[in-house]
Amino acid sequence: MCGIVGYLGEKNTKEILLEGLKELEYRGYDSAGIAVLQEGEFSNYKAVGKLKNLEEKTKDFITDKFAVGIGHTRWATHGKPTELNAHPHLGESSYVVHNGIIENYAKLKEDLIGNGIKFLSQTDTEVIIHQFEKNLKTEADEFKAFSKTISELEGAYATLIVTKSLPDTIFFAKHGSPMLVGINDENEKFFASSDSPLIGHAKEVNYFEDGDYGYVTKNEIKIFDAQGKERQVNFIPLKVDKLSAQKDGYRFFMEKEIYEQSDVISDTLLGRLSDDEIIFEELDTKLFDGINEIKLCACGTSYHSALSASYMFERYSKVRCSVEIASEFRYRQPIMNKDTLFVVISQSGETADTLETLKMAKKAGLKTLVICNVDNSSMVREANASILTRAGIEKGVASTKAFATQVTVFWMLSLYVAKLKNSMNTQELKHQINLLREIPLSVKVTDEMHERIKRLSKRYLHGHGFFFIGRDIFYPLALEGALKLKEISYLHAEGYPSGEMKHGPIALADPELFTIALLPQHLLYEKSKSNVEELSARDSTICAISALEFDKADDFIQINQCKDYMLEFFEMMIVVQLLSLEVSIRLGNDVDMPRNLAKSVTVE
Repeated sequence: MCGIVGYLGEKNTKEILLEGLKELEYRGYDSAGIAVLQEGEFSNYKAVGKLKNLEEKTKDFITDKFAVGIGHTRWATHGKPTELNAHPHLGESSYVVHNGIIENYAKLKEDLIGNGIKFLSQTDTEVIIHQFEKNLKTEADEFKAFSKTISELEGAYATLIVTKSLPDTIFFAKHGSPMLVGINDENEKFFASSDSPLIGHAKEVNYFEDGDYGYVTKNEIKIFDAQGKERQVNFIPLKVDKLSAQKDGYRFFMEKEIYEQSDVISDTLLGRLSDDEIIFEELDTKLFDGINEIKLCACGTSYHSALSASYMFERYSKVRCSVEIASEFRYRQPIMNKDTLFVVISQSGETADTLETLKMAKKAGLKTLVICNVDNSSMVREANASILTRAGIEKGVASTKAFATQVTVFWMLSLYVAKLKNSMNTQELKHQINLLREIPLSVKVTDEMHERIKRLSKRYLHGHGFFFIGRDIFYPLALEGALKLKEISYLHAEGYPSGEMKHGPIALADPELFTIALLPQHLLYEKSKSNVEELSARDSTICAISALEFDKADDFIQINQCKDYMLEFFEMMIVVQLLSLEVSIRLGNDVDMPRNLAKSVTVE
């Protein structure tokens, strides 16, 4: 959510900034803007809505000399999505862009207003630039004014400032929100919230640590830590394939990413399966010494993968497992025992609530592990150990392949722990490993399957809601199916355990209530079937997903016959993803950038 780009160099600054913002569109935004300082003068453009509106506004703006520029895509937190609230924000002679939330902005704003400063926006960000310019009047130079300003801010932020008095400088600071700087052989400098805007421009990148601040000029990069001590720049090669960030003929990135799941799961499994054991070279087995409980903590889709994992850890590893919603866990004063392995899950590795729970666990002395898709992310750097899911760039806001690879990693990890704890015999372990090898085939999307779901989707565009229901590990999948549908179609959907319907929700059953029933052949089929029959008897419209035909269903989506319920899990995952996709497309929605949502949630 929210995206930052910055550039210092002699090329087409406007185009570099706009291209960078386009690469950050997947994070979610409702307005965008750029500010360019060229030959001592600022040019500033803002627009509400899609980036094409900003492109239209800047079509006659030319940048062909040395310039410094900053850009931003905003996801509204303080103040509505308007041009005045869009970044960059202006002071008397400076501009700022900012991701995160300044928690003490109200107090700073009150003091600034008392000093005669007039605010144009409703945002927390605007206080940063006015505070900076206030400090310019009392400090010896611009960098000291910037340093003092950063020390006065509370909350989470990644921020860039440019000012007229230093036309070849960009000031930066990072605390809690992601940001990196890149360089190339031409000594150009690039800033961004993630790798993708830098691909094709920067050759090497430095990922900032929390508390880092400093400045870049034509000739130098200066980084200071939270204590004000200068530290070495740590450049590493930027190795990302830009082709993976293109649609390749698919209608939406989400559709492409559903189809990619077979390949990325193969990558997730690569080098981690032998005939009779799971191999995680990145893990030290001592991580599990003295561990009697695994606590999983995440948000959104990652929370659903964690719920799925809890069934596998207790069933296969025989280790007590609990699952926490990160935004709740942070504030409830939880009991944290040192015999607990604390595992956080995040696609981006930057999710604010989850990152803070990780810091809490470390402070409490717990061993920590992160399951993540992004190397060098904040969580990967913070945790004792990490497992990368290898899902590649995921640009659709509604996560698909991240969920699939997370569940795959957890299946492997539960077997890895099972071997360490001697809780599974060798024959069963070999059987489970052979099942893992079959996942890539299970998630291949066939034309026949997709066409069936596309045709069926036209029957599910109205009504007063959806129930996705499943038992056991299919309950988290029901939650995930409901989340996918509500995220991109804006239709009301809820996930429930099948057996819970009779404890209240069944009161809603009627022909306009659509029930998406997950009926695995190899796990509690008869019990789940009975629950669906209860809904059918009350005239709910039933769409059954199963390998076995169900005569009480109004619609039936048949999956392949599978050897095990876990393979059924992955086949049904594909079905609910495609169903959500096709319903949303029929409703005319922007599948990749649903309203009000952001890809990387870096605020509370």
